Order: sequence, then C-alpha cells, then structure tokens
Amino acid sequence: MQRRPSLYTIFCAAFLVLTLGSCSVGGGSGSTATVAPSIAPSTPPTSAPTTTTGTTPTRVAASGGQSSAAPGGGVGPVSQSTGSAAPASASAATATRTASPTGASAAFPDVAGVADKVRPATVLVLNLVQGRAQGGQLPGQGGQAGQGSSSEQVPQGAGTGFIIDPSGIIVTNNHVVAGAQSLRVQLPPPDNRTFDAQLVGSDPQTDLAVIRITGQNLPTVPFGSSSSLRPGEWVVAIGNALALPGGPTVTAGVVSATGREEQEPGEQPNTVGPTLYDLIQTDAAINPGNSGGPLVNLRGEVVGINTLGSSEAQGINFAISSDGARPIIQQLRDTGRVTRGYLGVGLRSVTASNAAALGLPTSSGVAVVQVSPGSPAAQAGLQQGDIITRIGDVNVPTQRELQDALTTRYRPGDQVALTINRGGQEQVVQVTLGTRPAQ
Repeated sequence: MQRRPSLYTIFCAAFLVLTLGSCSVGGGSGSTATVAPSIAPSTPPTSAPTTTTGTTPTRVAASGGQSSAAPGGGVGPVSQSTGSAAPASASAATATRTASPTGASAAFPDVAGVADKVRPATVLVLNLVQGRAQGGQLPGQGGQAGQGSSSEQVPQGAGTGFIIDPSGIIVTNNHVVAGAQSLRVQLPPPDNRTFDAQLVGSDPQTDLAVIRITGQNLPTVPFGSSSSLRPGEWVVAIGNALALPGGPTVTAGVVSATGREEQEPGEQPNTVGPTLYDLIQTDAAINPGNSGGPLVNLRGEVVGINTLGSSEAQGINFAISSDGARPIIQQLRDTGRVTRGYLGVGLRSVTASNAAALGLPTSSGVAVVQVSPGSPAAQAGLQQGDIITRIGDVNVPTQRELQDALTTRYRPGDQVALTINRGGQEQVVQVTLGTRPAQ
C-alpha cells in the first residue's frame, strides 16, 4: 500500500525547490536575491575656523603695519578643497545632510550663498594720516628725500564697513575712523573701485560711525533684527581680516549668547574705553581688520556690527546688535552726532551672579560704579554702589534700557526721576540731565 506524502513533506519539498531556483550563481537576470543598500557617507563639512581669543576683549581693527598689504590688485582665494568626494547630485551640492542617531536630518548652512550676497557690499576702510619716513624721507620715495610734496598720506589702520544705502552710506566702528585725517574706501573684487570717503558722524560711546562715498551702482546689504536671535543660531562674519589682499574673508559660527556687556580698550595703551552693551557673543572668528564688518544671519541680513575679539580664550567674539545700533546710526545720518541725556556715571548691569558675589540687595538694575565729579549725577547726590532700577516711567533691568531711554526719550536739560536702591532701601532722586563733555 502506497503512502501519500504528508502536507509537511510537500511544504518542505516546495520550499527547497523555490530556494534552489532563486540562488543562481553569478547574479544572472533571473536572480531574486536582495542586496542591502549601501549607505554613502555624507560629504564632510569644512572644519570650523579656530580662534584665539580671550577674556580680555581687544579691538579688531588692523594696525597700520597690517594694512600695508590691503590695497592693490584682487588676489583670488588661496584655500582649496582638500579632496572631499563630490556630491552624487546637484541637490547634494546645495546642502549636505547628515543623519543624527535618532534618524533626524539637518542641513549645513549655505555659508557660500550668504557670502555671495554680502561680500560685494562689504568694504575696506583705510584710516589715513600724513606721514614721513625716518630722517625726513617721505614714504615710498626709495630714500630720495626732498622730492615731491612735503608729506603723503599713509594708513595708520584698516578696518571694515558695509554699504546700507545706494547713496553711499557706510556703517563701521568709531575706532576704525578715529583720528583719521582722511578716509579711503575700497570695494572688494571684482569691483575694486576706490573712493575717498567723508565722515558723516561717529559716537565713541557705542563705537559706531557713519561714513559716505559717492558712486554709481553701489551694492548694499539690508539690516535684520537682532531681537529674534537665539543661542545656537548660525551667523556669518565678513570683513577684511588682517587687511589681507583679495577682499573680505568669511567665517561662520553660532550665536553663543545675546545681551552681553564688555568694556572696550581705550585709544591709548593701558586705558579703558566705554562699556558696550547689548552685544552679541559669537564663536564666528572676528580678527583684527574685521572691525565694523557685518555679522549676518543665513538670510544675508545684518544682525550685528563686528567690534571686539578676545585675545586669551577661544571662540569669544562680540558684535554690536543691529537693533541697538539702528537709532544711533539714524541720528548720525540725520545730524552727524548723537544727542543723549548725560548722567556722568560709570555703569554696570546687575546680574544674579554678580549680585550674589557682591552681596547686592537686588539681582537686576544698573549699578553705579563711578560718579564723575561735577556731573549731573554728582550734583543730584548719586553715589557709587547705588543701583538704578527705573528712569522716569521706564524700568531698567539692564544698562540697555537705561541707555536707550537716555538716547531716545530724554535730552540735555530734562529733569528726570531716578529710582535707586541704596543699601536695600528704595529712593527717588531728581536729576537734571546734562551734555556729555567733549573728549
């Protein structure tokens, strides 16, 4: 009696036939084997620039010796690709993506696209003075004294500016133009036009200046708002680092913090300048010569004006916020100077950390660290250690609010009520604002 195969035996035989049929050697056209897709590595990002900065801020206008190489023919960029594999498609060339451990993808910023928008309007600013070579010889005469004019203009420093209006209005730092007998502006390659510039006005207290050139078809860069910046947001710094030939250099980084305050170094060695407030801290490299250049967001809008770099720590650089700079720039354009109510005090914002360290009675406000003799503050009886918490009807949790009120709401001669905290007790002091003495 012949036994019929069981269902199990039939299933196993069928499975074996199907398996052997699908495994054709050599990967013929009838093969149904599935090959696991290979994962191509993403194009490695360009390494971020390294900065050597520090807790002591330094101005970043190039010195006269560094600026000597600035004028001249446009030298092309010297950095080249290090041999990274080309992206597999045009879309990959636009934005390289990398996968995170969670599977999310993030695009690297298009820094080159931002630079293409902003570099044409970012200019070299030369601070020129009359100079002589040693022994009475004129610079550039090859040792032959007595020929030509009695003196010639030589650069004592170089910095950066950016054009904000087709009429030729340029924003830069006060310390870039300070002490200049004349100013010269050079547009970047391939334009390379050079213009004599006139100082419209400057404000040492905020380290801002406005200059003007006259020309046709001038490129411009728009202002953006700094108030929406978030720590970790990408920004790009553009400027004439070390006044090297070839036009403005480009560095990229992130916003490290906002609302910073830093004291500028003085014009003379071992002196201090004004305390700048409402600064943007960034790890984008800001080097000597970058002073006055734009710090821009990824839309190519100016969110800051580069001004300070730290010399003793890495990745600590500062730019004046665009929102804080706007009213100052407008006054300089309109009148050539900034008129603000003058108290005659040195100030420092109170924070939770310094309040705890110094045993201050409040964790916000503006501490008076110095009172100038004979100033409106001295005449009103303000004292070192007082903490200003209100001016008129404006609360002043930081120096920004106080300085904004003195700049935009009050004028010399106005009598204002200052609410102060002195030794834990709140008081109101009446002050008649004055005019800042000429420096």
